[in-house]
Amino acid sequence: MSKKPAKPTTYPEFLKDLLEAKSPTGHEFAAQKVIDDHVEKSADKYSKDALGNRIAELKGDGGPTLMFAGHIDEIGLIISHVDDRGYLYFEFLGGHDQIIPSGRRLHILTRNGPVLGITGKRAVHLLSPEDRKRVPERHDMWIDIGVNNRADALAIVRIGDPAIYTDGPEILRGSIGVARAFDDKAGAYVCMEAFRRLSKEKKLAARVVSVATTQEEIGTRGAQVSAQGINPQVAIAVDVGHATDHPDADNRKFGRFTLSGGPIIARGPNINPIVYDQMVEAAEAIDIPYQIGAESRPTGTDARAIQMAGPGVACGLLSIPLRYMHTPGEVVDLAVVEQSVQLLVEFARRVKKKQSYAW
Repeated sequence: MSKKPAKPTTYPEFLKDLLEAKSPTGHEFAAQKVIDDHVEKSADKYSKDALGNRIAELKGDGGPTLMFAGHIDEIGLIISHVDDRGYLYFEFLGGHDQIIPSGRRLHILTRNGPVLGITGKRAVHLLSPEDRKRVPERHDMWIDIGVNNRADALAIVRIGDPAIYTDGPEILRGSIGVARAFDDKAGAYVCMEAFRRLSKEKKLAARVVSVATTQEEIGTRGAQVSAQGINPQVAIAVDVGHATDHPDADNRKFGRFTLSGGPIIARGPNINPIVYDQMVEAAEAIDIPYQIGAESRPTGTDARAIQMAGPGVACGLLSIPLRYMHTPGEVVDLAVVEQSVQLLVEFARRVKKKQSYAW
């Protein structure tokens, strides 16, 4: 009986580099530079497009085109106003819980590099009893960069500069990692690391095209554009999904998904049934544990956009269980990240030269 590999207790260098890169949606430059450095040399063809997508291709042996897609953008803020005292006001980039920004350290990405700021609001001592019960709205908060007037602030920061939280990758315990932006740099890593491993295969039937997509957090824009250019017959989007093994997560509403129970394979209208079956077969063939997630509508992932590209694409969705989504402290099991890489590699190996996904 084969011995199962030990769980990772450190971050793979590639994943750590991605998590440390600052890449709010629409400003993915730093993370895509990491993709360039780690992936380009493994590709038969490597390109980028007007939306900033990175597209790596292996030619294959005449089989169908298989697309992997993981988005590289992260949620953040964008500076929208500077008042006379030099305080900055902001709008959200991507979906935010209103309670998250208060009291957080930020890096504002300026033309001269990152600038440290802190989000402020009235201290609890200065709030009325009624206001203490109220969740602060976005316009109740501001960013303090330590200046005293508008002119000094605008000498440092411009309207439209993006900002992100400063929290970097750490290990909670064992193989459990915490970082901002596991959503979805973990998924982009899975797609591109699987691609790198497949580049060492002697023979693949499928043409494999792996994409680090942009602007998913504001409407899956990078996936939509890249899929139109690639024209895949089959695609797997890799994103994060909600682990529901924590307090206040009702399994009757959200399903039962454990952080360390393996990647989640989706079923539903957005998912081609043949692709789903083949993902399950691939997982079972290499003894990867998996969980099944029901998706009753088009998913809120790149799979939604890819499915509708061209004449239609047979899509699958693989999700990495994650706690505390869209916060600076997202939690995943690094062992499940590695399992997800292995599953994609095995899926690609099993694609036949004359594979059909029509049903």
